[in-house]
Amino acid sequence: MATATGTTTPPRGRTRPVFHPLRVAAVEALCDDAAAVSFEVPPELAGQFAFSAGQSLTLRRDVDGRDERRSYSICSPVGGAPKIGVRVVPGGLFSSWLVHEVRPGDTVQVMTPTGAFTPDLTQPAHHILIAAGSGITPMLSIAASVLADPRSTVTLFYGNRRTDTVMFTDELADLKDQHPGRFQLAHVLSREPRDTALLSGRLDTQRLRALIDALVDVGDTDHWWLCGPHQMVQGAQELLASLCVSGDRVHQELFYADDVAPEPVRHEDQASDGPTNKVTVILDGRETEADMPRGRTVLDGAQKFRPDLPFACKGGVCGTCRALVVDGEVEMRRNFALERAEVDAGYVLTCQAVPVSDKVVIDFDS
Repeated sequence: MATATGTTTPPRGRTRPVFHPLRVAAVEALCDDAAAVSFEVPPELAGQFAFSAGQSLTLRRDVDGRDERRSYSICSPVGGAPKIGVRVVPGGLFSSWLVHEVRPGDTVQVMTPTGAFTPDLTQPAHHILIAAGSGITPMLSIAASVLADPRSTVTLFYGNRRTDTVMFTDELADLKDQHPGRFQLAHVLSREPRDTALLSGRLDTQRLRALIDALVDVGDTDHWWLCGPHQMVQGAQELLASLCVSGDRVHQELFYADDVAPEPVRHEDQASDGPTNKVTVILDGRETEADMPRGRTVLDGAQKFRPDLPFACKGGVCGTCRALVVDGEVEMRRNFALERAEVDAGYVLTCQAVPVSDKVVIDFDS
């Protein structure tokens, strides 16, 4: 997961996300390879697990002595119980476990909600949602939450392979029935013919352009939300730019198609007299300083002396490890989780940030 660009998202809080054991309330089958998993939140944690539409939950489990974490978007509307959508991926450490093994009553370690892929629900607007596959999960939360305002409208273009692979079919149909004049829904199937040629095929740039031309007045839209694999999101961004849609009205979130956290960059431990960077991290008001071998990311290096640093995907997608560079300079290898304004202000993803100056100070509390 996760990136959002634009100015409609609320500012991120300063409270560091933490894990809590939550009881699984239900596991609902969505299709053969997907399920919705909902959690019970005890009253004393209700405030910490209050979420914004489009945010996500990070789950943690021990696998053969390894601390494994995955982030899943919340599909429930604002004010509801937290529920995530999960699609099984072959070889996935989490997806098969959640869909096929986890049962109501089980306890799962769940991090408090994170993410900035969130609309401003205080302003009436026309939102265009473009999703593929399991990218529908945050879109369902966004659509249901936005439509709670009778002044707002939503158009959703949703791409899948076949009818039997569509997640949240009933929930989307219910939204359409509840808001027939304010919710426009177009299912696009790549491996199953539809009555309308426009809705048959991949949701690629060419088809998306045709859908927009047929169903959307671009000048009458306020925000565009994109969620799916990188190729689809990138193509949609390029298309919207060609249609003169302002970049601050386009928001994106990515997901990992393989459900496996990226392979961490491997570095041989440097000898004690090898080149190092002096890195200071600030977390929960406490400063810790240590020498790190050069070429190592801030997160990987700093975890040696601050194992409590927040992280989830380690792939530059979820944004959980976001921090502010207070002093010094780092190079960020990739970024799919920070807004342009955040980067300009000095924020980085520490899982992707490699120090390039001799001294670096990183503040996780900012």
